[in-house]
Amino acid sequence: MAQSAEDLLETTTRALAPDPVANPFVPLVERGEAAPRTLARLALEQQWVIPADRRSFEYLAQRADPASAAFFTTLATGEELAARHLTAFSRACGVTEDRSRTYVPLAGCQAYPAHVSWPALNAAPADVVLALTANFSAWGDYCARIATGLRTHYGFTDESCAFFDFFAEPAPDLDGQATAAVQAALDAGTLDTNGAHTYGSLLQAYEGMFWTSLG
Repeated sequence: MAQSAEDLLETTTRALAPDPVANPFVPLVERGEAAPRTLARLALEQQWVIPADRRSFEYLAQRADPASAAFFTTLATGEELAARHLTAFSRACGVTEDRSRTYVPLAGCQAYPAHVSWPALNAAPADVVLALTANFSAWGDYCARIATGLRTHYGFTDESCAFFDFFAEPAPDLDGQATAAVQAALDAGTLDTNGAHTYGSLLQAYEGMFWTSLG
């Protein structure tokens, strides 16, 4: 029996799940041990990541089939909202406009959006849907844990935690769009699961570099 999109998304997400102890940064926030300067660095790096990812998703939407285009359009819209939430988090971390303007990002942190742009230019969109969906599972968990730590140990408000709350929340509509996109590619015989697994593995590795580089 042919594998369904739901099964493929589930097995790929499970196969690409990162080592639970591979992220050194999130546990520090959970325990209240992350220095304020590293929280500010997180905000500053995300000020580069969010617009870069949004443009990649917009480009993917432009060249995708209708099912995949719906998924990427939702992602791009989400990045716009996340950018507004990021402003409040940055302000809570003491990041000024001057600091944002002069900040030089870390290569290890920007490897992730740089890689997102590669499949945006070169990969079949449905393959990218599969890779990203697997990656988002870990990212959402990290965001939930950071939000809890910020509230518990740093006194951050709901407004200043909204960036992380946004990504931590379940997204059933997006999940449905991912399933539809993958199923359409399966039905058409165009899905490259090996390629998607490669893109997803790289995304997880580069995300690991992001957290490690924050120091």
